[in-house]
Amino acid sequence: MRILRARVGLFVSQIDHYVFRQLLAALFAVTAGLVALIWLTQSLRFVEMVVNRGLSLRVFLELSSLQIPYFVSVILPITTYVVVQFIYQRLAGDRELTVMRAAGLSPLALARPALAVAAVAVGLGYALNLWVVPAASGAFRQYQFEIRNRVAAFLLQEGVFTPVSEDLTVYIRARDSDGLLRGILIEDARDRNNPATILAERGRLVGSEGTPRVLLMTGSRQEIDRQTGRLNVLTFAENAIDLASNSRGEEQRFRDMTEMSIAELFNPPAGSVQARDRAKLRVEAHRRMSAPLTALSFTMVALVAVLMGTFRRHGGLLRPMIAVLAVVGLLALQLMLNNLAAKQLTLIPLIWVNTLAPGVLCGWALFGPQFRLMPATLQLKLGAT
Repeated sequence: MRILRARVGLFVSQIDHYVFRQLLAALFAVTAGLVALIWLTQSLRFVEMVVNRGLSLRVFLELSSLQIPYFVSVILPITTYVVVQFIYQRLAGDRELTVMRAAGLSPLALARPALAVAAVAVGLGYALNLWVVPAASGAFRQYQFEIRNRVAAFLLQEGVFTPVSEDLTVYIRARDSDGLLRGILIEDARDRNNPATILAERGRLVGSEGTPRVLLMTGSRQEIDRQTGRLNVLTFAENAIDLASNSRGEEQRFRDMTEMSIAELFNPPAGSVQARDRAKLRVEAHRRMSAPLTALSFTMVALVAVLMGTFRRHGGLLRPMIAVLAVVGLLALQLMLNNLAAKQLTLIPLIWVNTLAPGVLCGWALFGPQFRLMPATLQLKLGAT
């Protein structure tokens, strides 16, 4: 009897490993493929920086790759569902589930590999949402800020009108090997009331406390007086012009809620956010903590679609289609609840209900009969002894 039990245990263990390996390999492959596709589509908006501002390919790859953790955190629950649904449907179509059922495996035993993969997805989701995504988002926004407001000023090209910002354009005729700029034209509209055109024979880029400046030599500043319509011309021997995106040469970068930690979302630093945005921060905190658990709920939906009900040797399309519609509906409901909770904080518990309830209900429907039979089976065994 012990030998038979050992063989059955080894058989079950091998089945678990067999299905788990397929699920895990498919999860990484599908997630990587979708992330690559999303990255390609989203990174196109950075091509403008490469074409117009002369950024290198290395900078482009570094900047766009910082968004990959966020993409993974968003699609991981969806890919977990897709992989579990697909692999188990394939096992059913290849009659492998028939063999496993004939060997006496219960729904819980058949679901163990999927639940293990779902646990991996949940753990990875928490690591991404709580630590990796905020850090990557902060690095991305800081990198983007520096490129737009500082680095771009040092990428002036000869014979090209370079838009340093939306209201500041710089043109240089030539650049010497020692960094001296010749034939400089600057169109400065940062002061909306007094836009100016600045011309200079020579100039040189300098830095002051991280803010780019150009030191102009032998030039003029031309402005139109809006009251009289007269052209005012001011000549100078030397003049330093800030090339930051505002007229004071300094711009404060406000942090986005995607780069805040959970503690900061619940208790933002004083003065860092406005009062009307505190509700959004609280909803974002609950979204981060609840979102990874959707991978487990979606897995349970897929398992119910494949393992529950009358077993058919040739499978069927009705239950998988219902499962797909259920997952799509849950995702849409999740977005709606996030928006509504930001306006009414009392709705925040519904975010958790939408996350956990499908998994609990599916688990009860799939595994409930088995657990209800356990006390009776135990009594029979005790009576036999």
